[in-house]
Amino acid sequence: MRPVPAFEDAVTQLFHQQFRPLFRYLDRLCGDADLAADLAQEAFVKLYERGVVPEEPAGWLVTVATNLFRDTQRSAQRRERITTDRGRDPTHHTEVREADTKIIADEARDHVRSVLATLPLRDRQLLLLRHEGYSYRELAHMLEIEEGSVGTLLLRATRAFRTAFTTAASCS
Repeated sequence: MRPVPAFEDAVTQLFHQQFRPLFRYLDRLCGDADLAADLAQEAFVKLYERGVVPEEPAGWLVTVATNLFRDTQRSAQRRERITTDRGRDPTHHTEVREADTKIIADEARDHVRSVLATLPLRDRQLLLLRHEGYSYRELAHMLEIEEGSVGTLLLRATRAFRTAFTTAASCS
């Protein structure tokens, strides 16, 4: 059965409003723009398949996309274990850098991403989603935490990030 036009219009409107922030969040979370785009699109496919727009669509999309990311990570870890168990090294692709400024920007971005990767997932999500402009109420709903705890948890996540960033920079 085909969804009603009002639902399709709502999904289209949500796509135009939410795809870019969802993509940016996922790109920062996983560090791979292609994967982020795929995950964001898959989240919208799941919304369409659901047939009903949830009460909090932005939070629903972030939750679904984050779960898709977790699934992808688990699959990648399994593949890596299988390939390394057989004595094969996974291939790593590197981009050709053209300018010093691009190299510096890339190194800084990679450094931030590597530091973010050391934080617990909830801390990463809090920092990245807040950076995308989500409110405390939206963060609480998306991450299933008390709204009154969001500020404290954000502060702790920010401190943990700063400490990890400083520690990593001094070790370099």
